[in-house]
Amino acid sequence: MERKKITDIHCSKCGAPAYFDIVKQRYVCGYCGGEVGIREAIEQKKYFRTLQAGRLKESVGGFSLMSATCTGCGAVLVFNKDEALSNCAFCGRSLVRTDYLYRSELPESVIPFAVTEKEAKDRLTEWCNKNRGKPEATHIMSHIEELKGFYLPYEMVRGPVHMGVSRIDRGRRYRCEGFINDEFVNTSSQLDNLLLDGLEPFDFDALTEFDFAYVAGHRVKTSDIGARELEERVKKEVGETYRSAVRKTLETKAVDIDANVSEAVRLPVLLPVYYIAVGDTMAAVNGQTGKVSVRAEKERKYYFLPWWFKALLATVVILGGLFAGFRIFGMAAPESLFLTAILGFFFIIVTLCLYSDTPKNKFSVSAGREIYTSGERVFRRVDGELVPTDGIVSHRVTEPVFFMDIRGQVIPVWLRFTTPYRVFRMILLSVVVMFLPVIIGLFLNGFNLSMIHLGGSAVWFCIMIPIIPVYILKLGIVEMYEKPWIYIVNRKGKWERYRRRIEKPNKEDVKSTIGTILRVVFVPPISLAVWFGIISFFVICYLTAGYGW
Repeated sequence: MERKKITDIHCSKCGAPAYFDIVKQRYVCGYCGGEVGIREAIEQKKYFRTLQAGRLKESVGGFSLMSATCTGCGAVLVFNKDEALSNCAFCGRSLVRTDYLYRSELPESVIPFAVTEKEAKDRLTEWCNKNRGKPEATHIMSHIEELKGFYLPYEMVRGPVHMGVSRIDRGRRYRCEGFINDEFVNTSSQLDNLLLDGLEPFDFDALTEFDFAYVAGHRVKTSDIGARELEERVKKEVGETYRSAVRKTLETKAVDIDANVSEAVRLPVLLPVYYIAVGDTMAAVNGQTGKVSVRAEKERKYYFLPWWFKALLATVVILGGLFAGFRIFGMAAPESLFLTAILGFFFIIVTLCLYSDTPKNKFSVSAGREIYTSGERVFRRVDGELVPTDGIVSHRVTEPVFFMDIRGQVIPVWLRFTTPYRVFRMILLSVVVMFLPVIIGLFLNGFNLSMIHLGGSAVWFCIMIPIIPVYILKLGIVEMYEKPWIYIVNRKGKWERYRRRIEKPNKEDVKSTIGTILRVVFVPPISLAVWFGIISFFVICYLTAGYGW
C-alpha cells in the first residue's frame, strides 16, 4: 500500500489527498475543493486500522515467532522462533519465552530498516572515534557487538493542534492553532525518551503497512505504557515541536504551552532503531537515517535560584563593575566606594523590579543526563552502499496561527509586541520626563541654553533616576506585552492594524472623574500635598531656567 493511503486524508468526493486549512479548521481537497471534517478524517484512519489488524491476525500463522517477557522491567519482545535470546537488552534481566499469540495492540504500520547492523556499528564506531575523550565512547566500543536492531513502538500524530499559549511572566493567554505532520512519540516505559528524541526526525515518506516478515533479523518491542501516560507524552512532545514558533511570536523563551491533540489522527507505528545499554550508558542508532544518539553516564545538576537572590546577585555584579570603572578612571578608593554605595540603592530597586516578574522561581535542584548526537547528517543507500547525503530530514511543522475574538468573531491575527515605534516612544517619553524641568526652563528663558542651570533640577533628577527605569521595566514593558498590536486581514487580503473603537464615556463616569479631580485639588489634606508638589515643580523649573541664582 502506498504511503499516501496510510497517512493522507482523502477527499470524499474525488478521492484526492486533502490538506488541512488552519483557518477553516477542515481538510480541503486541492483538486476539487471538497471539504472533509475532522471527525470524518479520524474515521477514515479507524477503518484502515481495522482492515490492517484483521489482515495481520490472519497472516501471523504463517510465521514461526516467539515472544519474551523480561522478569525485571516487563518488556515484551517478538522475535523469530530460531533466534537465540538470553537477556533483556533494556535492563539485562533474564527473559521468559512463550509461543507468540497475536496482540491487537501491535502497530499496523512500520518504517522498515534501511541501515544494516554492520552499518549501524560503523556509525556508532565513527561517533566513538570522534569522541574519544568521553567515557561513554570507551564503554560503548568495548561492547559494540551487543548493538542489536529493534522495531520500537511509537505513536504517530498527524492533524490539527489546538494550543493555549502565554508568557510565563505574564497572565494573558492566547489561542494558537497548528497542524502537526509527522510527530513520533515513544510508547515504551523502559527506554529513555530523551535518548530516542535525539534520533529524530524520521522520514515518514517510507511509512508502509507492517508485515511479520519485517521481524526477520530484528526484534519487535510492544507498547507498554498506559493511555493517560501516553496522552501526556503526546501533548508534551507536540508542545515542544511548536515551542520555537511560539517563542518567536511572544518574544520570549519562557512560554507555557498547553497542547490539545484530541482531533489529530493518531496511528501506532514501529520505527527502526539499533540499541545498546552498557551500565549507565545507553546508545542508539536510527535504523533509517544512521543518526547516532548517546546518553551521558553521569547526571548533571541544574540549580534554580529564587528571584530575589538573582536580583541581589545582579546588583552585586553591576556595582562591582561600577567600582572597578571608577578606579580605572582614577577616582580614589573612598570616593569610588561612596558613589558605588549611593548608586547601589538605585540599582537594587531596578533589579528587584526586573526579577519580580518571576516570583514562582524558587530554590531547587534538578538532575538530568546530557544527550550527545552525531549531528543532522543523514545517510542514503546509493548503488547498494550507505553514503552520507547533503540533505537533512526535518520536522514538517505548519506555522501556527493565532486567533482572537474581534468584534464578536474569532479570526486569525498577527501579533506584534516590541515594535520599533513603541520602543522609540517609550524611550522618548523617558527622556522627556527626565529633562522636563530643563525643557520648561528653556521656554521660560527664551531658549537661552547658556542660562540653563542643571543644579536647579538636582532634586528632580534624584527622584526620576530610580523612577524612570522602574517605569520602563514595569509599566512600559508590561503595556507592550499585555497590549500587543493586533493585525487582521483586510478586504484586499493584506494585513492591517486593528484599532479598538474608543467608546464615549457616559455622563456618570465624567461626573465621577471631575469630582475626583476637584477633591484632589481643593479638599485638604490631599490638596495641600498636591499644591506643594506643583509649586515645588515650578520652583525647580524657575531655578533651572537660570533665575534666582
